[in-house]
Amino acid sequence: MISRNVFITGGTGYIGQRLIPELRKRGHTVRALVRNGSEAKLPAGAEAIIGDPLNRETFADQISPADTFVQLVGVPHPSPAKAAQFRAIDLVSIQQSVPAAVAAGVKHFVYVSVAHPAPMMKAYIEVRSEGERLIRQSGLRATILRPWYVLGPDHRWPYLLVPAYKLFEILPATRESARRLGLVTLRQMIAALAGAVDDPSDNHHVVEVPEIRRYSA
Repeated sequence: MISRNVFITGGTGYIGQRLIPELRKRGHTVRALVRNGSEAKLPAGAEAIIGDPLNRETFADQISPADTFVQLVGVPHPSPAKAAQFRAIDLVSIQQSVPAAVAAGVKHFVYVSVAHPAPMMKAYIEVRSEGERLIRQSGLRATILRPWYVLGPDHRWPYLLVPAYKLFEILPATRESARRLGLVTLRQMIAALAGAVDDPSDNHHVVEVPEIRRYSA
């Protein structure tokens, strides 16, 4: 396996805190963008880069020599009530990260988007779709992961929906939507992200729920 030099935003978040140890275990070098005072929240083995993910001038010159950029900034516990936060944080952060990665000569961009189309979470989907568009427009080689809901600690209530999902996957009329908007586990998500770092896309690869589910930590 080739060792990657990874620059990650959102490294102190729900997924980031679990992804960093996995990347280190696989032999990758990890530097993580954090706000001043949040360094202690980073997992061991990651170098803290102090900056503001909403302002690329604070971190753009510190991305190099990274060959891989992993974008994980996002509002925790997304809900329809957080539309303004999605636009102020999720959207602005990707607007800053993409041009910064291009300028730094990053070879591969990894982005967590969301499964779509879907009947709810309109603002969230719009923001993440705009993030995908910015990445495509930039010309960066990229891997885009599109989970719907990630099951894990403090994210367990959707387990109640598992029987319904199984039924919907059986019925022809709902099978495609149930698979596209299916649930994935945190372990599957971490493994899929680490796999994207291990094996970069040579163009623009979109990883939907069924493919995420095939990964195991």
